[in-house]
Amino acid sequence: MIPRIYDDLEKLIKPSKALVIYGPRRVGKTTTLTNYLNDTVWKYKLDSGDNIETQNRLSSQSFKEIIPYAEGYELLAIDEAQHIPGIGLGLKILVDQVSKLRVVVTGSSSFDLANQIGEPLVGRKHTITLYPVSQLELLRGEYNRAELADKLEEFLIFGSYPEVLMSKTRKEKINLLKEIVNSYLFNDILDFDRVKSSRVIVDLTKLLAFQVGCEVSLNELSRNLGVDVKTVGRYLDLLEKAFIIVSVSGLRRNLRREVTSKRKYYFLDNGVRNGVISQFNSLDKRDDIGQLWENFIFVERLKKRDYKEINANAYFWRTHDGQEIDLVEERDGNYFGLEFKWSKKGITKPPTLWTENYPNAKYKTINRENYLDFVA
Repeated sequence: MIPRIYDDLEKLIKPSKALVIYGPRRVGKTTTLTNYLNDTVWKYKLDSGDNIETQNRLSSQSFKEIIPYAEGYELLAIDEAQHIPGIGLGLKILVDQVSKLRVVVTGSSSFDLANQIGEPLVGRKHTITLYPVSQLELLRGEYNRAELADKLEEFLIFGSYPEVLMSKTRKEKINLLKEIVNSYLFNDILDFDRVKSSRVIVDLTKLLAFQVGCEVSLNELSRNLGVDVKTVGRYLDLLEKAFIIVSVSGLRRNLRREVTSKRKYYFLDNGVRNGVISQFNSLDKRDDIGQLWENFIFVERLKKRDYKEINANAYFWRTHDGQEIDLVEERDGNYFGLEFKWSKKGITKPPTLWTENYPNAKYKTINRENYLDFVA
């Protein structure tokens, strides 16, 4: 079993509070929850948001319906809570009216859960996100640094969903990723009543897969997809809230020549990105190694910032004349420029305009030799 960063939920679950566990489908939220419940000392009730009776009761907004639901229990756990209409109000009634009740819910669809839970549970919840397995977690588990470095090609091609990591053969990994992409990836979005075309969502995702690490033009996407710019923007937002992609904006502080109007998009998992375009060739047969490396490092760093509670704003930096830096972190009032290079040869120098306009900023190249210090 792969050790997860939140294997010990006890310190996060508090009386009269709700713990909300977000994350993509199939990353281990249910496993993390059930493993915790198997060892907890609290008398608990485990239910699912797929249960129609549970949906009716917790969405009723009726004290008479909701309070008896948790009677006699110290801890209430609800898996796939995004399927319960008005779940936030139901949980508010429970944590407010049932003395010292502990509540934990999981959900794969952040746009559903965030909209329903955010306002009703202000001051009554703690939120965490579980991602595909991180290098940080693997290093804490069964792998040492050398072993992780030896498996880099697998991470770049197949990603780090738990089931994929535990699969023994290349064929098994590919089949699992195809299943994740075709059967699970878009479920939350396509269930959303404002999405009218599954084809557009799928085609948009494929276009993004070929533009990893590049600035994306909504107008260009609109022309390619044959839909208006507002629809493209809304679908991009849904893809991000469904934990398929993550975006980053450009940094602009000192230069008129700095690019800020566009965004870059990365996939939350390399394997999903490759699954979307059905491309699982080995690295020696690919022309997108730089994109794979940039996507991998960007997302692994995101996981580390989240899991280790590193407070930072993330940007890319680029000027209109082509000077660029892959990632800029703003931490404690300081800028840190990071350039991602697959090659081990040499260390790149910072762009001239970066040095001139951000003289106090740090700069570092992240390559195969030093990446673990940056992401784990």
